[in-house]
Parts: sequence; C-alpha cells; structure tokens
Amino acid sequence: MDNGTTELTDEQLALAVQRGDAESFGRLVERYQAKMLRYAYKFLLAGNSEDAVQEVFIKTYQNINSFDATQRFSPWIYRIAHNEFINHLKKSGREHLSFFDPDTFFPHPVAKETAEGETERNQAKQIVEASLEKLDSKYREVLVLYYLEELSYKEISDVLKIPVATVGVRIKRAKEALKAVVKEKGI
Repeated sequence: MDNGTTELTDEQLALAVQRGDAESFGRLVERYQAKMLRYAYKFLLAGNSEDAVQEVFIKTYQNINSFDATQRFSPWIYRIAHNEFINHLKKSGREHLSFFDPDTFFPHPVAKETAEGETERNQAKQIVEASLEKLDSKYREVLVLYYLEELSYKEISDVLKIPVATVGVRIKRAKEALKAVVKEKGI
C-alpha cells in the first residue's frame, strides 16, 4: 500500500527518516541507487562501485540527522558519495590525491554557465564517457557531475566544497584535456 510518499520531495523523505520512518529511507535509496552507481562507476572507473555505493547509503543513513531539510538533499548525498569515493581511491592506492590544488588557490575568472544545445550536450556526454579514464580525478569528477549527473556549478561547488569559480576552471581545463584525448584517440 502506497501512503503517498512517492510525491514527497527528497527533503521531505529525509525529514521523515529523521523522525524514524525507515521506509522513507528505502524510497530515497530507490531514487538515488542508479545515480550513485553511475557516479561511482565513472568516478572510480569501475572498481568496487557497488561496495562504495553501499557505503554511501550506510553513511547517509548514519548521518541523516545532520541533514538540514531546508537545503536540497541531492548535493548533500553527492557530498557523502564524493567523500566515500575519495576514501575508496586512497585505500586502493590507485591514485595519488594532492592536498594542494592550484585551481582552488589561483582560480581564473570564468564565464557563467552557458546554455548548450541538447545535441552539443549529448555529444559532450559521449566524449566524456569514452575518455574519462585518461583524466585526472579532479577533472573527471567535475565532468561526471556536470555532464552525466547534470548538476549545476553551484551544486558541484556544494558537493566538492570548492568555490563556484573553481568549478568553472576545472570544467574548462577538463574540456581542454578532453580535446587532447579526443585528438589522440581520433574520436
């Protein structure tokens, strides 16, 4: 029997979970399962994506009381996923993660988000998916969040805890790196 929770927003479901409604958490998992698996698969380049996503949902449930229901739920869970995936990379030793990020400390002025045509965005998605493994993780992640998860610069900023201008710089640099990969691969 459906008690109307399918029409509830993510934020309302999270609030219900905070009040002890475990079924509402199940609905959040249903809504985010495919998104988190896609994000993990692209960020971790396969790896143990399912295990990492399971950890994301465990941490989400454990920390649900820290969620502010006046904010959007999506950037909050993506932030948890980001942290979990970074930890997963560190544990696996597959990638060196630097604490110094010149994009954050020396950001360049970047134009506002542009409204790309649907065709151009779809082409970019295909190129991103075909070339992700060639990119540094900080560039790979912003492209996944922007093109594949379709988050705004502001939402990506919230997820990664970096300035919006840095998001723009990383996307710009990632696009430049993608152009080089495309040229090299002949895509």
